[in-house]
Order: sequence, then C-alpha cells, then structure tokens
Amino acid sequence: MKNEITDFRLQPLTNPNFIYSYLARYKQNEIEKSWELIKAHDSVAILLYHTQKDSFILVEQFRPAVYNSNKNGITLELCAGIVDKDLSLQEIAQEEIEEECGYKVPLENISKITSFYTSVGFAGSNQVLYYAQVDESMKVSEGGGIDGELIEVVAIPTAEAKEFIYNENIAKSTGLMFAFLWWFDR
Repeated sequence: MKNEITDFRLQPLTNPNFIYSYLARYKQNEIEKSWELIKAHDSVAILLYHTQKDSFILVEQFRPAVYNSNKNGITLELCAGIVDKDLSLQEIAQEEIEEECGYKVPLENISKITSFYTSVGFAGSNQVLYYAQVDESMKVSEGGGIDGELIEVVAIPTAEAKEFIYNENIAKSTGLMFAFLWWFDR
C-alpha cells in the first residue's frame, strides 16, 4: 500500500462525529478519583476464511492514531465496522464484508464467536466478533471500502498466521490476534 503521509498534525476535536471525550469523576472506596475517557461507537469484526486459498482475508489501511505512534500507520486488521446504522449486528457485519472485502456472504453463514471490550483503559467499546467462510463464487467486487476509504484486501495463508501473530513489525489489533488464536484453538 502506498503510504505517503504529509502535513500530519494534531488539533483539538470540535463537533465530533464518532467519539466524545469526558472527564469521569467518581469515588472508589471513599477515595475521590477522576479518569479521562472517550465514548466511541461499538463495532463488529469478522474473521474471514477463504476456503479455496486456505487463507484469512484481512484489510490493510492507514490509521492516523497508529501513525502518530509509529510514523507509518499501516495496519493489517479484520474486516470491521462501527455500529452506527439501524441494522442488526449480523447485517452490519455482512455489509462490511461486502464493502471492505468484496464478498457477498449470506446472513446465515455469518456466525458469532464472542464479544469483548476494546480500549478498556479509555474507551470501553464493545466489539462483536464474527466468523464467515468465503470463496471466489461469492466475490462481487474488489472491495476497498466506501466514502473515500483506502482499503486493500490481503490474504494471509493459515500456515503463516501463527508467525504473523508474533511479528512485531506488523501493526495489528488484539482482536485480530485473538481471532487467529480462536481459529487454531477450535
């Protein structure tokens, strides 16, 4: 993926669309405390297994928050999306699979693995993890996202997935690593 980032800067957030910052004040065991937190949308993520390629289908994209930390910002992730529509979580997962990866998967073929909280230190958003199998007969587009998203679809062979988990040179989420470990443990 081409990654030419210029004029990167941070500024205060005004009129947010997706996150809201707060200062929480509370007592814990009679001790006054405070904590900075962010309210963000819940999300869905999908571990996609391509049966013909014996590979996981992931998305590669630029993440400004990661760029701010490592000056690269390219991540490999599960297909995912925020919960911001009046659809079931499974329907949102189905829509994200098609938009980001280009596969049309029937709802009944998208199964829930589990749910968990992400960024528990400052956001505490809930993510529901799904699993679906795809093959070339389900391919309806090249994927890549919508509304200016720059997403590349990447296949990681299952034989390379364990090594991938521990490769610290690849920026990835804990949800992705958990999904791979679920796969090998099931």
